[in-house]
Amino acid sequence: MTDERMPSAAPAGVPGRGPGVEPPSDDVAVAPAGAGLPGEHRGGFRRALTQPTPITQPVHTEVRWAPTPEPLPTSGVWALGLAIVGLALSLVVGWAFPVGLTAAVLAVLALRRPWEKRAVAVWALVLAVVSLIYSAGWLVWAAFASGLFG
Repeated sequence: MTDERMPSAAPAGVPGRGPGVEPPSDDVAVAPAGAGLPGEHRGGFRRALTQPTPITQPVHTEVRWAPTPEPLPTSGVWALGLAIVGLALSLVVGWAFPVGLTAAVLAVLALRRPWEKRAVAVWALVLAVVSLIYSAGWLVWAAFASGLFG
């Protein structure tokens, strides 16, 4: 009993090695003997890749600049300036409290803005807090000295 899936006889070609390759027919073009590598130049168009092309239309040489954008609001420098003034005043009097408070608010606003310099805003905040502490110290001392708290 023979299996239908198995060939009964060896195919044509080399015995024991499977089917052979027949020569091409007359209507097939034979490849040249020295077939080149892919991308190899085969003659024909030979212009350099960087050769300039002729200009057929005039080129505009007028430069049109984009308008300058509006400057972004900066509060970091103002906060630092107010913090320095507030600290200088708070070393002498206690009524520099509003200046230090304004500097602290502007410093926090500067920290929240990505275009502000972070170092300036941090210094402004630190100096404003020190200014507030000195001002509060003066105000507490003045309250005790005047007998307001007992």
